[in-house]
Amino acid sequence: MDHSLVKRLRQDVGARLADQRRLDAANGIAAMNPEDERQFARALIGQVLEEFARAEIGAGRRPPNAEEEEQLAAGVHAALFGVGRLQPLLEDNEIENVDVNGCDKVFIGYADGREVMAEPVAESDEELVDLIQILAAYSGLSSRPFDSANPQLDLRLPDGSRLSAVMDVTVRPALSIRRARLGKVFLADLIGNGSISTEIGLFLRAAVGARKNIMIAGATNAGKTTMLRAIANEIPANERLITVERALELGLDQFPELHPNVVALEERLPNSEGQGTITMAGLVRRSLRMNPSRVIVGEVLGDEIVTMLNAMTQGNDGSLSTIHANSSWEVFNRIATYALQSDERLPIEATHMLIAGAIDFVVFIEKRNDYMQGGRLRRFVSSIREVTGCDGRVLSSEIFEPGHDGTARPAAPIACAQELVPYGYDPSHGAVW
Repeated sequence: MDHSLVKRLRQDVGARLADQRRLDAANGIAAMNPEDERQFARALIGQVLEEFARAEIGAGRRPPNAEEEEQLAAGVHAALFGVGRLQPLLEDNEIENVDVNGCDKVFIGYADGREVMAEPVAESDEELVDLIQILAAYSGLSSRPFDSANPQLDLRLPDGSRLSAVMDVTVRPALSIRRARLGKVFLADLIGNGSISTEIGLFLRAAVGARKNIMIAGATNAGKTTMLRAIANEIPANERLITVERALELGLDQFPELHPNVVALEERLPNSEGQGTITMAGLVRRSLRMNPSRVIVGEVLGDEIVTMLNAMTQGNDGSLSTIHANSSWEVFNRIATYALQSDERLPIEATHMLIAGAIDFVVFIEKRNDYMQGGRLRRFVSSIREVTGCDGRVLSSEIFEPGHDGTARPAAPIACAQELVPYGYDPSHGAVW
C-alpha cells in the first residue's frame, strides 16, 4: 500500500469531515454521535476515492482496482479512527506487545515469547508524533496533550490495548503498546491456560463472594489487569461498580451482560493553563459518594493509596486493585512508600495499621520464560498472602506458596476459611468447579 497516498487521502477526508462539523454547528444541528460520524466518514472515503480514480484516468494513469481501492479505504479509515499503520499489528491476535523506538525501529512481542522486528509504522518521527497526538485527542474521556510541554502520555486504545508514549525525553519519540488479548476473561480461562490451579480459582471466587479486599501484585506485563478482570467478572451482576483509573483500561462497562451498573472514572490532566486537574485520589474520594457496591482502582502508583485504603475500611468491602511489586511480601513496603509520599505523610507504623484493616489478600503473579519449553513466556500466580493483623508491622500468612514449578500450592491454613465456605470453597476437600 502507498502510505503517502493514504496520508494524503486521510487529510482530504479529515478536512471534509471537519467542514461538516463546522457547518452542523453553525446551523444549530447536534453533533453526530461516534457511530454516525464513522458512517459519514465511510461515505466521504468512497467519494474521495472515486474522485481520485477519475483524476488518475484523466492523467492517463491506471486507477486503483477493486482490491487496491478496498485496501486504501481501510487504510484511510484506520488513519482517521484507528491507529494508522499500527492497525494491522493490533488485529493480529498472536501479537502481545509492540515497542516503537522511532518510526522505523519496531519490535513485536508474540504470545509464544518470540521477539521480531517489523516494518516502519510511519514515514518519519514527525508523522509518528502526529499519529500519537491524534490518538491522544480522540481516545479516553478527554483530550490528552502530547507535545514538548507534555512529553508523556498514557491512554487506552479503542480495542482496549494500553499505549504509553514519550517524546523530548528520548532522542526519538517512543511508544509501547500492551495488547488486551483477553477482553472478556474468567477465572475458568486462567485455569485453562495454566495461570492458576482449580483450587486457587475456587478460592478467588469464594473470596469475591465473601467480599474480601484483594490486592493483585506483580511486575510490569505480568498479567495483573487480566487477573483483575477475571476476578471482577465473578462479582454478581446486580452490584454497582465504580472503577478509578489513570487511563481507561479495565473496560468492565463494555460488557453490560456481566456488569450492567458500572461507572468508569478517569484521571484528568491539567489543560494548557494548568487548570482542571482531577487526581486519582480525588476520584477515589468522589467514588465513595456515588453509592458504590465495590470500588475498583485499576492501578495504584501514588498517593491515592491512602484514600483507597481508607475506602476499604469504611464499608466498601470487596474492593480490588493492582500494584507493582516483586513479591507478595514486598507489597506492604511498596504501599508504605507511597503513603509516605502522600499529602498525609503517614508514618510506616500508621500505614501498616491501615493495611491490616483494609487488605484481606495479596495475589502475586509471576512472569517467567520457560526455557525447558523453548522460551515460552509463562504467567502464573505463585503466591497468595492473607493479612492477619498488625503488631508494629503487617502480620501475614502465605496461604499459597510457590511449588516445585513455581506455581502456587496450598501452604498454610486460611484464617477466614469459614467465611469462604458458603461461597463454595472447602479448604479441606476442595470443591467441584
